[in-house]
Amino acid sequence: MSALPTSSREWHLVARPHGWPEASDFALREAPVAAPGEGRVLVRNLHFSVDPYMRGRMNDVKSYTPPFKLDHPMDGGAVGEVVASNAEGFAVGDHVLHGLGWREYADVPAKHAVKVDASLAPLSAYLGVLGMTGLTAYAGLFDVASFKEGDAVFVSGAAGAVGSQVGQMAKIKGASRVIGSAGSDEKVKLLTEEYGFDAAFNYKNGPVRDQLAEAAPDGIDVYFDNVGGEHLEAAISSFNVHGRATICGMIAQYNATEPTPAPRNLALVIGKRLRLQGMLVGDHSALQPQFVQDVAGWLASGELKYRETKVEGIENGYDAFVGLLRGENTGKMIVSLDA
Repeated sequence: MSALPTSSREWHLVARPHGWPEASDFALREAPVAAPGEGRVLVRNLHFSVDPYMRGRMNDVKSYTPPFKLDHPMDGGAVGEVVASNAEGFAVGDHVLHGLGWREYADVPAKHAVKVDASLAPLSAYLGVLGMTGLTAYAGLFDVASFKEGDAVFVSGAAGAVGSQVGQMAKIKGASRVIGSAGSDEKVKLLTEEYGFDAAFNYKNGPVRDQLAEAAPDGIDVYFDNVGGEHLEAAISSFNVHGRATICGMIAQYNATEPTPAPRNLALVIGKRLRLQGMLVGDHSALQPQFVQDVAGWLASGELKYRETKVEGIENGYDAFVGLLRGENTGKMIVSLDA
């Protein structure tokens, strides 16, 4: 066995961002590394995830997930290789998924580590298509939005990690029409040419309401919301009676410093008998076995495609996160440390 490292670099939040996060709000620091204690494993992280929800954790507000502590390492999904084990069932060389990202080496309680199989899919896929983002898409579409064959589905942020999976899963399960919105003409092309969306539009090219009405002349039955704001208002306008929205994220509002205007047409919820439901992926862990079985099958058959945007090197963690908030990624944004 090779000697264990003595130190590890890790990203700390050092100030709470006001509006857009600044480089000065973060610091990359060295921390000592020790052999793992009883029931723990030391993991060399190969990839870690940056996700939109992390922006909310940078604020000191009570929420569904505790805020990041100042001058402590941030956390988030990561996948890596066990380099030392003091826990039954884990051996050096095992690959594991865990929650201590944003650092090179993680000292993880074994009960919070899940072994993953590198032969089923590339390891980074367990942070995206086979991980939390994939389960978010799966649970949000099939469970929360009660998708059924023949539904017309609209997805915002459709070229992102969650949105691109939602649209493809809807197509696989027999949607009558799948429409996506994205922030560049290049992403729009990706949605229709690679992911099989029936229609897509660039929300920067004109009012969302008008573009959606044109793309969905017969209305929509399901809306998967990753964006909020103008997109949610447009969806409410286009909904057919008994439409269902899964409210998964509101990235358009995450860095706002002033209150953002709510949809101005909420009264339509009454006549159309709409259901707008918020979702957190943690509520749906019971679906995990079915999700992995279905998605691994769709990946193997080529029915489900995915993209990743990989940023190499831990020193670029902040840039990757801000790039995600600006929409510079296509598919899952990952920081890769395996070089």
